[in-house]
Amino acid sequence: MQHNYGPGNPHPLSQMRTELVWEGKYDEYGRRREVDVAGSAMPMQRIETVDEPASRLGQGGLFNADQAHPDEFRNRLIWGDNKLVMASLLKEFKGKIDLIYIDPPFDVGADFTMNVPIGDESETVGKDQSTLEMVAYRDMWGKGTDSYLHMMYERLVLMRELLKDGGSLYVHVGWQVSSLIHCVLDEIFGFSGFRNELIWQRFNFHADAKKFGTVHETIWYYIKGASAVFNKPYLPVKESLIQSHYTGQDKDGRIYTLDNPTAPAHGKPGKPMRFGDKMIYPPSGAMWRWKQENIDRLWAEGKIVFNDVGMPRVKRYLDETEGTAVHSLWTDIRAINSQSDERFDYATQKPEALLERIIKASSNENDLVADFFCGSGTTGAVAERLGRRWIMADLGRFAIHTSRKRLIDLQRKLHDGGQPYRAFDVYNLGRYERQWWQQERLQGADEEHRRVILEFYRAEPLPDAPSPLIHGRKGPALVHVDGIDGIFTRQEAADIARAAKEVGAKEIACLAWEFEMDLRLTCNSLEAEYGVRIKLIPIPREIMEKNRKEPPPFLEMAVLAAQPVLKKLAGKTVADIKLMTFIPSLAEVPSKELQALKERAVRSGFDFIDFWAVDFDYRPGQPFKHHWQAYRTRKDRKLPTVSTQEFVYPGPGSYTACVKVIDTFGCDTSITVEVLYER
Repeated sequence: MQHNYGPGNPHPLSQMRTELVWEGKYDEYGRRREVDVAGSAMPMQRIETVDEPASRLGQGGLFNADQAHPDEFRNRLIWGDNKLVMASLLKEFKGKIDLIYIDPPFDVGADFTMNVPIGDESETVGKDQSTLEMVAYRDMWGKGTDSYLHMMYERLVLMRELLKDGGSLYVHVGWQVSSLIHCVLDEIFGFSGFRNELIWQRFNFHADAKKFGTVHETIWYYIKGASAVFNKPYLPVKESLIQSHYTGQDKDGRIYTLDNPTAPAHGKPGKPMRFGDKMIYPPSGAMWRWKQENIDRLWAEGKIVFNDVGMPRVKRYLDETEGTAVHSLWTDIRAINSQSDERFDYATQKPEALLERIIKASSNENDLVADFFCGSGTTGAVAERLGRRWIMADLGRFAIHTSRKRLIDLQRKLHDGGQPYRAFDVYNLGRYERQWWQQERLQGADEEHRRVILEFYRAEPLPDAPSPLIHGRKGPALVHVDGIDGIFTRQEAADIARAAKEVGAKEIACLAWEFEMDLRLTCNSLEAEYGVRIKLIPIPREIMEKNRKEPPPFLEMAVLAAQPVLKKLAGKTVADIKLMTFIPSLAEVPSKELQALKERAVRSGFDFIDFWAVDFDYRPGQPFKHHWQAYRTRKDRKLPTVSTQEFVYPGPGSYTACVKVIDTFGCDTSITVEVLYER
């Protein structure tokens, strides 16, 4: 059939527009897929409150919170998938964030294994990604560039919703995806929102014999709305420039350089201007840069002089110079090296100077800054130091732990220096959206998964169990096996404890690939409520080895024991906590190192503690309050095993202290300790 295409019947190709298309952008009917904000929003649980050093000094009344805190805003550190985090923040923070910086992963072949220190010396061990991070990374790159772009598109749309009108966004990417992300940003923010392509020269690179070495990364700078805060950054004037250009000196010693007051003419030659009692014409092809009123002001200030041919020049004093304006090529900020004082041994850590330039340029004091791929917490640390409020999120436990420890250390330094800071809270998402992990696509694979796990665990399957949450039995204990791509949550623990009690069980083993943060505290309360012991057992990675027949050891999440230490001090009883036993779970240790580290963990478990804290007056159902902490640093690897808080309770009675330990891999476990207190 012949088509008569023309103005009244245009060809379909003539109406197409230029756009970047990836699999998943449109549905089966050609409709643009919208971001499911309502389906992704979830309740967030506040699991920790951190206010250092008020926790150390609060009892003695030495800490004045009113002077230390500029306002009542509490910064937020959130563990979870950032799509769900941002959707959950919209209710409170839609259109309220001033600046967002993100540094998302951008290398499909990246190796996220890292070395982490253990013990008091300089020894390190390998750390794998958590199962949760591996699942997320698989989804991110499962379809190559298509799935990566879809992941980024959804998150950038949510960031635009969170930004205020006049807010700024900086997206830090590598050469692998830079051009594609630029197109996605143009689609979301419009070309009018594009401000700069910033090139950061890192200096360190891997040589390649077949191509030029890559020494830079790209930062795309966009704004929401017609204008945004921009405080133009300047670099100090270089000494070489001072020597070559600032050659003039007044009688009072002030150093200056002479500046040309003309600019290239556009159109007709410039009109003459009055300099004192002289009317001076600009040179041919030039015009005066300022209006007469500015020239009169400079003349009155004595800043105008004449050169040998009678043309005016303007004095630029060195002590009045803002510096050299920073442009789009950043060559003055080096990547973090192995000897840097700010190094936190985090693979993707960015230098504080880089974030300081961005935060100073695109926000003012007390503005709200966010980073939803926070990694080691550089954005929050710099924002805190510069007097900004902050929100940070990350999917990795190790990232949350590194950021928490870094911000606590910064709080202490700011307090010791008499500078204000804000308290912060650690949040968990409530229940994860299983659809994000594509649970519906498993089509019964969980049943086969459970069969394999029960076989390796040497447990008897119970296909006709009285509850769908009970999958097997090992001796007198029941067994629950969590989903292949699931995370074992507080709600699941409560449902399973209730189901175990209903069938008369006294113990149930819960096997899972990943556990929600701070879950042990919830299980302690459930054990007391239902009278059922809950064992949390990470599924060992070795079961995924090809042709494996012998079962690997299934270890509980961690073994932790502590006891109170009471003594008399100045006529009153003070309480502290002593760690007695700790055996880490080693769930994120590479298989090749596992056996040797298991022996080390049993023999010297305290070597694996990176951080521990005590809430001396813990209340079930309430966030863990940091009354005291101790942690290792790169410079000081020693760690006390007895707290030094000397806590005083309000009166005699039985109190509950909670002890939280975080191992060198970022995994946490907590126990409660009864304290029988007498005056």
